[in-house]
Amino acid sequence: MREEPKIDTVEAVGTLYIIATPLGNLQDITYRAIETLRQVDVVACEDTRRSIKLLNAYNIQKPLLSCHGHNETKSALRVRELLSEGKKVAYLSDAGTPGLSDPGAKLVRVAREAGFSVLPIPGPSAFATLVSVAGLKEASVHFEGFLGIKPGKRRLRLRELLERNEPFVLYESVHRIEKLLQELRDLAPERTLFIGREMTKAYEEYLEGSVEELLAQVQEHPDRKKGEYAVLVYSGKKS
Repeated sequence: MREEPKIDTVEAVGTLYIIATPLGNLQDITYRAIETLRQVDVVACEDTRRSIKLLNAYNIQKPLLSCHGHNETKSALRVRELLSEGKKVAYLSDAGTPGLSDPGAKLVRVAREAGFSVLPIPGPSAFATLVSVAGLKEASVHFEGFLGIKPGKRRLRLRELLERNEPFVLYESVHRIEKLLQELRDLAPERTLFIGREMTKAYEEYLEGSVEELLAQVQEHPDRKKGEYAVLVYSGKKS
């Protein structure tokens, strides 16, 4: 009896795309990001409510999978299953670049460790946006992102950053921006700040001055206690 020839089978391999999305203005999405979203099978996202607005704006309809900081391990395993089926999966955080003070790093590690291709689709970043209009003379800037919320560790880390004596960027929520400015006033009142609020959105605003000056501006104007903040801390005046 003639033996049937063996047929080599190739395991289906999916791809995970890490896509940067607009900070606020939906027109900041890249052409490549739109085309990638149109081609993937599933969109994993930090907040399905936020992501659906972006997808609807560009007439893109895809199955959504919730993947946020509180369920990232479980959802990362689900994404791994989809990739093993040969699916193409996109990941979106709420705004900006995933994994940069946003969920996404654990998902990337799980996919990479399983041998799947992980490709970045670059685009908006609050860090890059702020630095691009700050006009710093320094060649390097440290990115810290969000500080912890525990007072002791938070203050210790802030002190360590100030002792490095190089520019650094923090992210802060509207609920803690006044507290951050008070902490900076107590630890380094001589520092100069450049702050971006609601970047790329309708009430976009940039403020520059001493810690004391900007603390007063935030305290005296209730409208400035709205939106997300990016804060650049540096020494002295820019040349």
